[in-house]
Amino acid sequence: MSRPPLPPFDETSAREKVRLAEDGWNSRDPAKVALAYTEDTRWRNRAEFPRGREEARKFLERKWAKELDYRLIKELWAYSGNRIAVRYAYEYHDDSGNWFRTYGNENWEFAEDGLMQNRHASINERPITEAERLFRWPLGRRPDDHPGLSQLGL
Repeated sequence: MSRPPLPPFDETSAREKVRLAEDGWNSRDPAKVALAYTEDTRWRNRAEFPRGREEARKFLERKWAKELDYRLIKELWAYSGNRIAVRYAYEYHDDSGNWFRTYGNENWEFAEDGLMQNRHASINERPITEAERLFRWPLGRRPDDHPGLSQLGL
């Protein structure tokens, strides 16, 4: 299975890869998202260290069961060869209606077939009020005309 765009990345292909990842995560479909990772993918995500596609899928199931009305924006930070660095923010609420905005950076490393083999995330989060929310598009893919992180000042 191949997952274009393939490394080595240039600016155009790196931006496309980032947007495809954002779109996938905004689908909140763990089985679909997990297919973007190698069978032996390695992750670092807060205090969890999923190993392999199946553990990544299970991680995503738990994540989106807790992080309700999840909406994410990713932005390219840097790229070289088969690696991409992104920064991102997402908003969600918990089952008590408390809203949060989470900020992070990810370092990605891709196999030749375009599947992600390593994902290292550094994440922090803060509570926000419903009125402070900035990501208000309908659930699913962020509309093309919705501002990105830089335009939002995040």
